[in-house]
Amino acid sequence: MLDLIKAKKSFSLKDSPKISAIKAVTWRIVGTIDTMIISYILTGNITIAFSIGSVEVMSKMFLYFLHERAWARLTRKNSDNGEVKVSE
Repeated sequence: MLDLIKAKKSFSLKDSPKISAIKAVTWRIVGTIDTMIISYILTGNITIAFSIGSVEVMSKMFLYFLHERAWARLTRKNSDNGEVKVSE
């Protein structure tokens, strides 16, 4: 049994788009669970807590998308020297 576990392909946790995506999803899960717990503590109602958590996860993803698009507009990478320029 131990040989089967050891035989699995190892992978690197170096910074990569795949690892960043996994970290983003796991962080969103942690944040949503936190919101649900706080909502339950404040309301005492599990249904309301899950409702708030459900809305929160969607709104945070949408707001993050808008933030990324705004950031992309504000910053530009200079292809000549690799510097990031901020739009004025």
